Amino acid sequence: MTVSEPPGLRHLRDPRGYSIELGRDRPVRLDCGADIGPITVAYQTYGTLNAERSNAILICHALTGDHYVADPHPITGKPGWWNDLVGPGRLLDTDRYFLICSNVLGGCMGTTGPRDVNPATGKPWGLSFPVITIGDMVRVQARLLDALGIDQLFCVVGGSMGGMQTLEWCASFPERVFAAIPIATAARHSAQNIAFHEVGRQAIAADPDWCDGDYLSQGKFPNRGLAVARMAGHITYLSEAALHRKFGRNLQERDNFSYGFDADFQVESYLRHQGSTFVERFDANSYLYITRAMDYFDLAAANGGALANAFRGTPTRFCVISFSSDWLFPTSESRAVVQALNAVAANVSFVEIQSDKGHDAFLLDEPEFHATLGGFLDGAAEHRGLPRAVKDRAPGDGAP
Repeated sequence: MTVSEPPGLRHLRDPRGYSIELGRDRPVRLDCGADIGPITVAYQTYGTLNAERSNAILICHALTGDHYVADPHPITGKPGWWNDLVGPGRLLDTDRYFLICSNVLGGCMGTTGPRDVNPATGKPWGLSFPVITIGDMVRVQARLLDALGIDQLFCVVGGSMGGMQTLEWCASFPERVFAAIPIATAARHSAQNIAFHEVGRQAIAADPDWCDGDYLSQGKFPNRGLAVARMAGHITYLSEAALHRKFGRNLQERDNFSYGFDADFQVESYLRHQGSTFVERFDANSYLYITRAMDYFDLAAANGGALANAFRGTPTRFCVISFSSDWLFPTSESRAVVQALNAVAANVSFVEIQSDKGHDAFLLDEPEFHATLGGFLDGAAEHRGLPRAVKDRAPGDGAP
């Protein structure tokens, strides 16, 4: 893809994706009142942008995700988090769509965040990095699309925090979103979810190697605190049924209890593994900032106390998806979004997927979810006037 570079824009390509500099001449104004710029945004693309620039899909990642949607992760080597959905002939068909995913503002995989150097001090930002919101993340994404010359997205899609970004896009830039798929998400963060995030943040802050957020300058890293935060968070991504099916009360490589505090149970060993591998790829301060951004998210409060006001007059076509066993973002939260959209006569469909896999079901092999996602995209693409996928074309209608 050829990228038109506005004056002052730095655009680089390396084996891990693209990097672009934004906000040098016009800093980004954040919701906290601070201005930040220049900032670097790391992103990845898949497929080809068509001549009309009408086939772009923005994929928004979740809290601990990143822009490596369908690439091996450069640190862990694991496949991309939607690797099975992206590619020629797949649901997110790279022969049909141009996919974009950027690391969010405040992240730690190439986009400016608290681990990066503050140009004013020459030292890592740490806790001097301004507090950010979901709205700030979306405004930076909008700047990225401006730089890429994309005025309107065919679709915005994301799960969990990615779903929050999707809803924010529809509220802040409705004219730029033809279709939207918010998955396993909510229009505001619940008290329960804020509480879980606070447990994680306090675990990080209690680690003596956190050093009040200044650990990078002191050559330290709060591995233990961040690992515990990940363990607590990961429990919320699963369902009781999924945990029981996978682990039950099975012991870990032993026949009897140790009568001590080693990992007697498989589920304990699993959580410890999740924690220890997470610290290899994520930054502790980024975890604080991004969880706080989710906590602050409340579309109703930002629109006069009525969620419907966030979508009044929207031209966007919506498909809202939830999962029956998701207790982190239960179906009731999705229904609240659907009711608000119905109140303003928006074009909306809603599906609750029956699954016992919990919140993480949108990242797993869930056929009904995949069928729903594919069906909505096909219908929206037809209304958008995009050519049908090659595999769907009848002989003689332009198939190569």
